[in-house]
Amino acid sequence: MDVKGVFLHGELDEDMYVEQPLGYKRKGEEYKVFKSKKALYGLKQTPKAWFSTIESYFFKEGYVRCPNGHTLFVKTQGEGKILVVILYVDDFVFTGCDDEMFTEFKASMKQEFDITDLGKMKFFLGVEGMQNDEGICLSQKQYDLEISERFGLENANSVRNPMVPVMKLMKKKDGKQVDMTQCKQMVSSLMYLLVTRSNLMFVVSLVSRYMERPTSLHMQASKRVLRYVKGLMDLRI
Repeated sequence: MDVKGVFLHGELDEDMYVEQPLGYKRKGEEYKVFKSKKALYGLKQTPKAWFSTIESYFFKEGYVRCPNGHTLFVKTQGEGKILVVILYVDDFVFTGCDDEMFTEFKASMKQEFDITDLGKMKFFLGVEGMQNDEGICLSQKQYDLEISERFGLENANSVRNPMVPVMKLMKKKDGKQVDMTQCKQMVSSLMYLLVTRSNLMFVVSLVSRYMERPTSLHMQASKRVLRYVKGLMDLRI
């Protein structure tokens, strides 16, 4: 689901004044300032005000916030019924095991906010979702393509393993320095790829240890992981 005009739902906990908008001053009328009753786009307080509003709503409806993920809320009912909701700014993804809880959640949200029901999740934060009677499949194929193109490896040869078995990564003060920003961006992109590719967790954790002073050896190792991912895409995995 998507909430329309999400930041306008936030309640300010302090007095906020704005200049009179252009076109609202009548001829001969003195200059005025306006006191804002609601949060406005562009204010630094607005994101926090919105989260406080939606958090209060969930608590009122009997949800419990996950201690390890402050944007994930869980509601349980008798006989093992559960509803899990995760939010990202104005987007909501929810799942569970009871259709009646889904219906109640949608109806309650529509009473509080102006929402758009987008149906089953197909794409969310770079993750594609495919659902059928056999289950749910999560994929990041589009994200794979994007990061390959971003780092100029779309035409690179693929490899069958993510790292060379005999290669030993270590800190080398005399090694050839590379673009630190690009190397960090590459490793960060690989980290997000772990959402659906847990088989890369060890090698990505390994290359991430050397981001303080990366050399050409560390850059080469990071690029090899991307070439391995490209090989998986070629195999449609």
